[in-house]
Amino acid sequence: MTDQVTGKATPELFERIILRRLGAQDADVLTPPKHGVDVGVVRVADGIAMALSTDPVFVVPAYGWERAAWFAVHILASDAATSGLPLRWMTVDLNLPPEITDDELTQLWDAFHRACADLGIAIVTGHTARYDGCAWPMVGGATCIAMGSSDAYVTPEMARPGDRIVVTKGAAIEATALFAATFPDRLAAAVGPETVAAADALFERMTVVPEAVIARGFGLRDRGVTSMHDATEGGVLGGLLEVSAASGTGMRIELDAIPLRPEVATICAHTGMDPYHAISEGTLIATVRPGRAAAFVGVLIDAGIDAAVVGELLPADAGRTLERAGATEPLEHPGLDPFWRAFGAWAAEAAAGSGS
Repeated sequence: MTDQVTGKATPELFERIILRRLGAQDADVLTPPKHGVDVGVVRVADGIAMALSTDPVFVVPAYGWERAAWFAVHILASDAATSGLPLRWMTVDLNLPPEITDDELTQLWDAFHRACADLGIAIVTGHTARYDGCAWPMVGGATCIAMGSSDAYVTPEMARPGDRIVVTKGAAIEATALFAATFPDRLAAAVGPETVAAADALFERMTVVPEAVIARGFGLRDRGVTSMHDATEGGVLGGLLEVSAASGTGMRIELDAIPLRPEVATICAHTGMDPYHAISEGTLIATVRPGRAAAFVGVLIDAGIDAAVVGELLPADAGRTLERAGATEPLEHPGLDPFWRAFGAWAAEAAAGSGS
């Protein structure tokens, strides 16, 4: 019996089990499943492409229904938005625990509806039920759909040598925000209430939809942004490697250039997480044509979104390297995201302390 770990399938498992079994062949599939690519893309008519992404519906009632629903919607919308196409539709399957009341479901769904409406997303079909064995936070799944011109979408496969790499907001945004939202009192006693407040404010930054919309207006493909990727599990460094793998390129990254907010550094140090490897929903990795990178960063900053050029893509034979403290080392995948172990340990301690 093999050891099994939580979190997304490894690239090796994904290739061995999933990618070899993808159903029927279809010439209208423009972008099939691929590790490091957030969307699939299909041709629906001449000149029209549809980008689709599917993820769990992730709802944490302890955050309050408003916040929990906002986060669930933006997780789903962020991946589809990385295509650069306008968001249009969503399908939602809710498999809820039996104990949720009709009133609680009303509050949850009303907040979910408003978050979708704010993004211009129409919910078109789905399934809603209570089932024994279902539990928070994974309570179903959803597909988010974007659509537009077939010459106006991007995926990490389109990134190419010479492109500069832009990172928004910085490392470990999600890991830090979720620790602050879940364990505010314990963290405040250790690192101070001001740090926790700053970390908690990152909750509403756990989305890449705003910068994806900015990228579409700035220009895609040869006009500027050649690819976008949401840095989720594996953090910023894991996400960068996924872009490199998907595009078949080498990569040079300057670690010190990756933004690291002080509240993120403090909370990651206290919880034992490497911030560059920890889950970071809300951090966009974009590749940009070299002559347009500085302008793209400027547009993002003008919109109130921190951003920096952190490296460049290279020919594949140049390899993948990380410059850290004046030294160069191989850029390698971190393996299991440190957030899961740290968060699980704190949750278990909290449960034991409450006597549950």
